[in-house]
Amino acid sequence: MHGFASSEVFHFELNMPIARLLPSIVALSLAGCAGKPPAADAAATTSPTPSSTERAVKSRDGKFDGVVTGTPMPNSKFAKLQIGMSMSDVQNVLDRTPDRSHTYESGKRWIPFYFGNDARRMQVHYKGEGCLIFADGNIWGGAGGDLIRIDHDASGACYQP
Repeated sequence: MHGFASSEVFHFELNMPIARLLPSIVALSLAGCAGKPPAADAAATTSPTPSSTERAVKSRDGKFDGVVTGTPMPNSKFAKLQIGMSMSDVQNVLDRTPDRSHTYESGKRWIPFYFGNDARRMQVHYKGEGCLIFADGNIWGGAGGDLIRIDHDASGACYQP
């Protein structure tokens, strides 16, 4: 033996200020795991320039809220778009492919056991019209494709790769 009693080897004393903070630390850690609905997340994490005309809009099927900013130009094809449309529906309405696009991971990518369709996002830019953001699928690349945000911005400032 090393000359220690078994109770001395495993005995330690928790510093009192840390012991008082421990319940708060645990509560804050658990609160950080709470998720947000897609519209709130879309507005909070993907809006490069906050707009005073930002508004929540129900999807075509009524299952979720999306975000629309700005005002469409008169007789614009962008005015025909609706939250919840698929990428192919959007291309059929606009009759062209986007001028620029990129994909990125949303914060939901890091939520353990999150299986929703918006762990990834795709932002596209149509010159002279504005930007669109689609839910781009889960962490394995499946599902997704729903339009969740429309930015009516002919200047293109909405596009932030």
